[in-house]
Amino acid sequence: MNVSYVMTRNPLYIHPDMSVPDARAFMKKEKVGRLPVLDKNNKLVGIVTERDLINASPSVATTLDMYEMSYLLSKLKVEKVMQKKVVTVEEDVVVEEAARIMVDNNISALPVMRDGALVGIVSDGDLYRLFINLFGARQEGVRLTILLPERTGELKVISQTIADMGGNIISLLICDGKDVTSKMCILKVSGIDRPKLVEAIQPFALEIIDVR
Repeated sequence: MNVSYVMTRNPLYIHPDMSVPDARAFMKKEKVGRLPVLDKNNKLVGIVTERDLINASPSVATTLDMYEMSYLLSKLKVEKVMQKKVVTVEEDVVVEEAARIMVDNNISALPVMRDGALVGIVSDGDLYRLFINLFGARQEGVRLTILLPERTGELKVISQTIADMGGNIISLLICDGKDVTSKMCILKVSGIDRPKLVEAIQPFALEIIDVR
């Protein structure tokens, strides 16, 4: 699955000559926490977060009065506070690579590019929604976490067993087990009640870790 599947297309953006107060007001109105910054040629030149804008405001301990602060802020432009070294991805990057880049760089969003042009933005919120979808969290069913032997054909046997019982696999994910000889399988099944499903899967599992 590519980033283009989960990204927000045609994202909101601002220009570097926008004032900090106007940028904060725009963020508040649109209920976003970050904005790409494009120049007059629509080239990506930075990204600014709500925190960047807040940090640009004078400290509460300042000796400036309200009018002086308002005047100074009105003159402060986004280009002075934005992050100019922007980490980006192309739209054909797979979602797990985008997630890795975000974690490794300690950032919460990535502008998505196509031939040098901004076409979207992917945020941690987009990945959370994908996570919910992958686990079938909004659908009713029995969720099992089981430890399986690391050998060919295990998933085929389990999926066939569920199908033969009239069940439907809502979601199925595989991750590392306790060691190289095993894999952890998390699956959610509808159409079979909990006791019957556990009984049917038990012979194939090294361990049934969790059922709910």
